Amino acid sequence: MAAPVNTLKHRLAKGEVVNGIWLATGEPYLAEVAATAGFDWLLIDGEHAPNDLRSISAQLAIVRASGSAPVVRLVSDDPNRIKMALDVGAQTLLIPMVNTAEQARDVVRATRYAPDGIRGSGAALGRATDFGKVTDYIQTAHHEIAILVQIETQTAVANLDAILAVEGIDGVFVGPSDLSVDMGHGGSFEPQDFQDTVFDVIARARAAGKAAGIIAPEGAFLEGCRAAGLNFVGLGADIVIFAQVLRDMVAAGKSKGGY
Repeated sequence: MAAPVNTLKHRLAKGEVVNGIWLATGEPYLAEVAATAGFDWLLIDGEHAPNDLRSISAQLAIVRASGSAPVVRLVSDDPNRIKMALDVGAQTLLIPMVNTAEQARDVVRATRYAPDGIRGSGAALGRATDFGKVTDYIQTAHHEIAILVQIETQTAVANLDAILAVEGIDGVFVGPSDLSVDMGHGGSFEPQDFQDTVFDVIARARAAGKAAGIIAPEGAFLEGCRAAGLNFVGLGADIVIFAQVLRDMVAAGKSKGGY
């Protein structure tokens, strides 16, 4: 019995455009709500959200059972964290702050069993193997693991072609806020040199046959990303959406003499 098919990996490989949002509350109940909305993917954030392995695992179980594909962003490229995320059932990983091809190769090796990598063999204890039911997991798991690495610095942009050439990397994801800060723009998406850099990263990734992603609000910048070939589209984050809706409600109430 082989590892489960990762439909998101295969959709990205075919160049399909897939849309999703961040799950940043750390709450499985809200992940369940998001899973009813019909997004192509939902990303469980382990970098900037208050998540640990248990909360990631709980949300992963919910999203896996829905029509949305789960993606897990880890806090770093630590191979131990990668191993644990894979064992609890993650098949698509987003790894932040990947700046060199060597680092990208190390990420891939962390997802592979020997002789191609360093992943420890213990997935029979976890959801990845349906708790031991998937008997050929070691032989087949790598075929269904998707790795997206974040391009968040000028160093990463300079090394982009080498990163894209690493076997096992399925795509890149621009971390727009970090890249803007690194370029001296303080997190703003408005400067033209920043936007041109993002468009170039996306176009080069797609030309290399890899997926290209970003999270950005709707508007001219996002449309420019789409025109450059963006196909892994982050439309926002649950906690940001929730906060804005509440603020809009209060503003609307005050304008009518309430609150």
